[in-house]
Amino acid sequence: MGHNTGKKRSGWWMTVMPLYLFTIFFVALPMLYLLALSFLTRAQTWGVVNEFTLDNYLRIADPVYLNTFKESFQMAILTTAGTLLIGYPFGYLMARLPGRAKSLMMLLVVIPFWTSALMRMYGWIIIFRSNGLLDKLLMGLGITDSPLKLLYSYPAVLVGMVYSLLPFMILSVYSSTDKMDWSLVEAARDLGATRGEAFFTVTVKLTLPGILSGVVLVFIPSMGLFFIADILGGGKVMLVGNLIQNQLQSGRDWPFAAALSVVLMIFTSMMIWIYRRASGVRDLEGLL
Repeated sequence: MGHNTGKKRSGWWMTVMPLYLFTIFFVALPMLYLLALSFLTRAQTWGVVNEFTLDNYLRIADPVYLNTFKESFQMAILTTAGTLLIGYPFGYLMARLPGRAKSLMMLLVVIPFWTSALMRMYGWIIIFRSNGLLDKLLMGLGITDSPLKLLYSYPAVLVGMVYSLLPFMILSVYSSTDKMDWSLVEAARDLGATRGEAFFTVTVKLTLPGILSGVVLVFIPSMGLFFIADILGGGKVMLVGNLIQNQLQSGRDWPFAAALSVVLMIFTSMMIWIYRRASGVRDLEGLL
């Protein structure tokens, strides 16, 4: 009996040890290094000086940087709202499909993950550029008389954000809807509720964990994504991710970039905490 218990414990440690090692070396240690770097002083030429300072965090209070956080927050809100408006009906209808059609739709949702997001953003350049596919279509239909010049603008970045993060919202809503007890909806209809009343009082309430999960999975990445604003914004749209990238590469101010990253991680952790308190669950629907 004791021998079998020892073997079970040994097998358990062999299973979880790689996960612990991965978490320590690729998550915990980089975060600790980033935190320590944020309190150091930038060198005059290159690198850092081992002198403790709080100036990197105090600089974030500058109106220029606060405005960048504000614009990033606004972009994240609009991106989340856009993915929710498109993703909820899509995920809801996908969960209602029969088995074979459901598998096909799931495949179509997952396909974008098989290709590089960078390549897909360049595809949007072809669509949005002056006299591109969108302009030709609109002018051909007589809707517009001249090119819209959407490329390198705020709407172009917003469309790119929604397009890139939409699958996370769809999968979260689908996972929550697929596990829903549909007999409760039928019971509400039997008690005299209309389709709309049954949807808002029963369906939306039961799928709320999936909605909140999708909001977290979309809102948090949209605060830090920088390549979409770089490609579709052309440097005219500055988000927190772009600011961190510029400080690392052009400005060579590693401590300040680390401080910005720490503040962003704190904000991310707060969002996850709010999600857990609001939903009462520990996992993210659809992915965990």
